[in-house]
Amino acid sequence: MKFQRITAVKLLIACFMLVTVVFPLITMLVNLAGTDVAGIITSVQFRQALRHSLVSAAAGTVISIVIAYIFALCVARTNMPHRGVFSVLATVPMLIPSISHGFGLLILLGSNGILTRFFGWSGSVYGFGGIVIGAVLYAFPVAFLMLVDVLKYEDGSPYEAAAVLGIPRKNQFFSITFPYLRKPLISVVFATFTLIFTDYGIALMIGGRYMTLPVFMYQEVIGLLNFGKGSVVGAVLLIPAVIAFAFDLMNKDRGNQSFVVQTISKPENKSRDMAAMVYCVIICAAIALPIIVFAVISFVRKYPLDMRFSFDNVLKTMNLGAGRYLLNSLVISLGVSVLGTIVSYFTAYFTARTPGKSSKFLHLISITSLAIPGMVLGLSYVLFFKGSFIYGTIAILILVNTVHFMASPYLMAYNSLGKLNSNLEAVGLTLGISRRSIIKDVLIPQTKLTILEMFSYFFVNCMMTISAVSFLSTVRNKPISLMITQFEAQMLLESSAFVSLIILGCNLLMKTAVYLIDRKVKKSGEL
Repeated sequence: MKFQRITAVKLLIACFMLVTVVFPLITMLVNLAGTDVAGIITSVQFRQALRHSLVSAAAGTVISIVIAYIFALCVARTNMPHRGVFSVLATVPMLIPSISHGFGLLILLGSNGILTRFFGWSGSVYGFGGIVIGAVLYAFPVAFLMLVDVLKYEDGSPYEAAAVLGIPRKNQFFSITFPYLRKPLISVVFATFTLIFTDYGIALMIGGRYMTLPVFMYQEVIGLLNFGKGSVVGAVLLIPAVIAFAFDLMNKDRGNQSFVVQTISKPENKSRDMAAMVYCVIICAAIALPIIVFAVISFVRKYPLDMRFSFDNVLKTMNLGAGRYLLNSLVISLGVSVLGTIVSYFTAYFTARTPGKSSKFLHLISITSLAIPGMVLGLSYVLFFKGSFIYGTIAILILVNTVHFMASPYLMAYNSLGKLNSNLEAVGLTLGISRRSIIKDVLIPQTKLTILEMFSYFFVNCMMTISAVSFLSTVRNKPISLMITQFEAQMLLESSAFVSLIILGCNLLMKTAVYLIDRKVKKSGEL
């Protein structure tokens, strides 16, 4: 009977994932049937947009990874002071929408930009250069977090042996470091490239005539309601994400075949530590500039004509509906955080702690959303749910964001639950303790910090997302992040800046709350 209940719950979760992920995606691909796919792909506009996307994504990926790798080395392999502070500062750009990075560059380096006016620079930030700079600001934190995690757990024994044998540092890099980094680095490259390739916020804000594929899709679907052409572009945008997904799936158990015998020693070297600190300060200052700009522009009368301090723009932004749309965002984010955490956690429980073919299938379908860009998911929802009772409501925004961001929190729970004693349920069954009691009294208390991180992940990403929601939102349920483009199009730059600041403030509050709760839980655990 208990086995039947487990099977029924697994079937219910599988049905949920099929309806919210697989069927919408199939609907979008089926929509290609009546479309002149060959004509669209061979058109000059499409080929140009594809070429622009590939070139800008490749350039942004290389620069992001190089900067992130050096930053990760400074944090993980030196004794410079305040390494934890630099790590936190490096991740702050992850708390604002990608479109805000483009907007920040517009204010800094645009025709009337602050730095443009101050230095008298006559160059243009619009187009390829601006997209690449914005992509680096947007993707650098992700690349850094992945690389620093890899470097943190590298075994120091081979380096000690190499030093004893007198092998030069350059040879150590090619013989020890590079082979260790090769597979993780490929994952970082795929993840960074996919992130940049599928983003439309930066290119929409600062791309000018340099149109990329996501912007092309956005204009065709939102502007012209051309769902057939949008489906073609969506299918193309799926390709790099699917390749990255397949690579990670094939190599998930091969990355760390050894364990850490000892940490890598960091001998005292003041010159190295000083150079590392200077580098980190420069990088943190560069990524903080757009955020500082939001704070400055939000509280001036009229940029760039009247730079006197004023709250006028704050009041104007709130009068134009920012308060109502902020409430929408908070409702969506909290709804997704609650629903997403519950669905992700219990899905992870069944896949991690009830072995079998059904669990493997459920695990695979649960991480499928990793391979679906937000824009593609949004369009597939339009085609699949159009005419249904939830279409046009705030419920569909909660649903699409839950599915869009589910994979990472699910993997957090899956890894945490998989590390706990696998015999708990068997022992409980012997003692007459129900599975429900084991989950409530043992597993949830043991993984409460993971649950907290899952909740935080959903909230932060929902507050700043602009991808899937741009296809599904209406005037009534629109989240506040979509007001950035609206205000920028109306030349209300100060209002756009203030909206970006609101989103950053909400996410910082959430991160601070999580940090304080985390610290309190750990302290109470020690006592």
